[in-house]
Parts: sequence; structure tokens; C-alpha cells
Amino acid sequence: MKLLLTSAGIQNESIAQAVLDLVGLPTEKIKMVFIPTAANVEEGDKGWLIDDLRHFQEQGYESIDIIDIAAVRKEVWLPRLEDANLICFGGGNEQFLARILRESGLEEVLPELLKTRVYMGISAGSMVAGEILSPDLLKAVYPDNNFEGDLEPTLGFVDCNFIPHLNSPHFPRATKEVLESVKDPGIPLYGLDDQSALKVIGGEIGVVTEGETYVK
Repeated sequence: MKLLLTSAGIQNESIAQAVLDLVGLPTEKIKMVFIPTAANVEEGDKGWLIDDLRHFQEQGYESIDIIDIAAVRKEVWLPRLEDANLICFGGGNEQFLARILRESGLEEVLPELLKTRVYMGISAGSMVAGEILSPDLLKAVYPDNNFEGDLEPTLGFVDCNFIPHLNSPHFPRATKEVLESVKDPGIPLYGLDDQSALKVIGGEIGVVTEGETYVK
């Protein structure tokens, strides 16, 4: 299984090249499907979502499809995912995305799809690829959110926790100091800024960065 887990999509040449390395095709042969579902429950301006899509468009891929798995049935989204070689899950609310992945049935078929396709995550889309984040970790980084009760199961494709937007002014508690203060989750914890990504091949994790990262 091949994954590229980012905070903010394609922000630099290193991340753009990592996509090419993982997919194994030239830019003009890449067929991407973008899943914006995590953004459904986020209020306010969606300029960040538009920017993510614009950065993909600038790469010159063969095609970019967009499909919301919360809005259509499996018989609609499955053939569209099968037609792609890069499946990207966008940012937003990771708990909502994890729930829709389960309820839609996509969680069940993703392992088979990813035998021949690359999983790419942006923010929430990267968070759900790892292990279940602890309530303590989420409350420490996102104190304004309510994380009471059981958290949604995540995909568990990567044996780590992923915290995006390290040192971002939009997430003032996504800092090395805050992450350092959280109880050791027992698995690797990666905090990545918007210029960084995790490149995962067969469970082996590598860091691609033109910025800052934190590993615990």
C-alpha cells in the first residue's frame, strides 16, 4: 500500500515529486479523484479547499474528478474511484470523514482499491489514515472542539498518529510544545507543517519536507 499524507496538499516541488514517485506515472497520465467529504460540516470560507484543488490543477494531471461519498451511493462512487490512480481525501473534520467512510462502505473496499492506487490525504484525510487519535491529544490541539465519548474508528493504514498544520497561525495549539506535553500515545506521533508530508510504502514511513516536522 502506498500513501502520501499531507497537511495542505501540494505546496512545493518535493510533495509534487512524491506524488509522481508513488503513482509511478508521468504527470499527464495521472487520473485523480478528489473526495471533499470532510469539508461538508465545516462552516465559513472555503478558500482553502479551492486552493487545494487549484494546486492540483496546476500540476497538469490528465483528469481531476470530484465526488462526495456522503452525497451519492456506492454504485456511483465506486466506478469513479476504480477509474483513478490517485485517490485524495481532502481536509475538514476527521471525525465526520471517518464516520462516512464506515457508513458508505468505502472503508471496506479501500484496501482492495489501494493495491493498485495511491491514497493521498490532506489534513483530516491524512488523520483518518492512521490510528485512532486519543481524546487527550485531540483536546490538547483542538480545545474548541468537543471530543466526548468514543471516537470514530480510523482506517489504520499507517501505524502512527498524524497532526497537521504544525506551527500554523490558524491552529495556534498545533505546536511542538503542545505535542510534547501530551501523554505518549504508544505509537509514533508526527506533527507536520504545510510544507511537509509522510511518504508511506508498505508500512515504511519517510518524511518529505521543505519545512518543519515533529516526531515523538
